[in-house]
Amino acid sequence: MNDRQLHDEIERYLNGEMSREERLAFDVLRKDNAEVGRQVNEHRQFVGLLKQYNERRELEQRLNAIHQEIDVHALKEELTDRPSWVVQLWRNHHSKISVAASIAIFAMLGTLFFTGYFAGHDSNYTQLRMQLENYKRSTDKLNRSTNALLHDIKAGKRVIEPAKFGGTGFAVSANGYVVTNYHVVNGADSVYVQDAAGESFHARVVYTEPQYDVALLRIDDSTFKSQSALPYTLKRTQSDLGEDVYTIGYPRNDVVYGKGYLSSSTGFHDDTTAYQVSIPVNPGNSGAPLLDNKGNIIGIISGKQSLMEGAAFAVKSEYLLKAIKNMPVDSANKKIVLNSKNTLASLTRAQQIKKVQNYVYQIKVYSH
Repeated sequence: MNDRQLHDEIERYLNGEMSREERLAFDVLRKDNAEVGRQVNEHRQFVGLLKQYNERRELEQRLNAIHQEIDVHALKEELTDRPSWVVQLWRNHHSKISVAASIAIFAMLGTLFFTGYFAGHDSNYTQLRMQLENYKRSTDKLNRSTNALLHDIKAGKRVIEPAKFGGTGFAVSANGYVVTNYHVVNGADSVYVQDAAGESFHARVVYTEPQYDVALLRIDDSTFKSQSALPYTLKRTQSDLGEDVYTIGYPRNDVVYGKGYLSSSTGFHDDTTAYQVSIPVNPGNSGAPLLDNKGNIIGIISGKQSLMEGAAFAVKSEYLLKAIKNMPVDSANKKIVLNSKNTLASLTRAQQIKKVQNYVYQIKVYSH
């Protein structure tokens, strides 16, 4: 399509005038074509600026209209010979009051601007990669004494230096393939994964799909042994609004459980590749699995809305399955064999967590 047609399509997309099929097709175009994505963002920001300008003009017009309606002389005639203290205050200090009111209005607008109220929606989206280089490690595992370190070295345990960034990942096959968010490992020089028992293994990024924020890692450490069959499966169909969901991740050095429900079938900016979930998440939860009551993985936690409590987002599992399917054969030394049997459905939530946490990893990213 030419520039004019593209502009018209972008306006229809942003105004919600497309059918569901047209919107899905345009989402694919926007993700596959970086230039189209850039134009959509620029158009959205331009429309936002126009809206802000119109709102400010309307505010100015209302203030001017109020000012013109104030008739001090008429108030004087209507009141007694001795005006009330309000009128006296206005007479003696109206210029100062006007200045003070103006300052208050601009202060309010400034506060809204700097808190992101007038900013583009992208500033209201927070990715949940954790920065670890300044993280104060207070637990025994992270703040060890010299004697403890020497003991580990003598015992033959691997001692890993503090990482720069952290997140979460989970196994997609028993032979060492792990999935996380692309933004967690973006720019990494090396990556380690740490299991629930505290054992660390070197991993390599073998495939990424940035448009879906998906990255596939392969544990290539000689000390790693293949796991038993995964207890969960990757759901291939859409989940329903209102479904109970939960996640297990590493916003701390120990695994953390969070529960909630699926609150929207689309993600941030109506992104059809993601869900919105009402669930507590924090930096470090990026890449964590999102599971339904039966233990099916329906998504990957990727971020949250900064100014809305409890609004988190997860990439849908169908796009993880697409990434696995799209991965070139030469990227995988070992074939990814997806589990087809779910053994969690009949278990209680506590029993599910005990099994799942053995396949969920803390991701540690090292870069210069």
